[in-house]
Amino acid sequence: MLKKTLILSITFFFLTTNVFAAGSGGDGGSEGGSAKVKSNYEKAVTHIKSAKKYEKKGNLDKAKKRYAKAQKLLIKSNDKTPYKADTLNYLGFTTRKLGDFENGEKYYLQGLAIDPNHIGINEYLGELYVSTNRLDLAKERLKVLENCNCEEFKDLKAIIKGTKKSKY
Repeated sequence: MLKKTLILSITFFFLTTNVFAAGSGGDGGSEGGSAKVKSNYEKAVTHIKSAKKYEKKGNLDKAKKRYAKAQKLLIKSNDKTPYKADTLNYLGFTTRKLGDFENGEKYYLQGLAIDPNHIGINEYLGELYVSTNRLDLAKERLKVLENCNCEEFKDLKAIIKGTKKSKY
């Protein structure tokens, strides 16, 4: 009887360990364990950082490919866990960087509906408005940022004044 109980206990332990090891993280991430699997959002951020570096060096083809990869991952992330302002911010950003200003703006506005004071969205949406010759709307985004004491405010202000090109 003791041997049977011991075998059942060991079996139960291994079964539950394997079930919990599979994780139940929201967007492909893992919870606990030593090997952390990156979520689609985290992978996308990595691609965006890489794209920005390529863009800075003038390698626009490679940058565009990275933005496209990031956008696909962000769409998956948004499908799995919608209503996250950070995801919508980067969806707007990558979509805009790929030349689709109309849908980029839609993503930004969805993000602002969740978090009206999101620093990144307000800056990037302001940049989009400057790019599409809607300075009055860009200035509204700047107004939201004016008390943040952040670099995004200074960058957008310079872009609106025309003293600085959008870095992204």
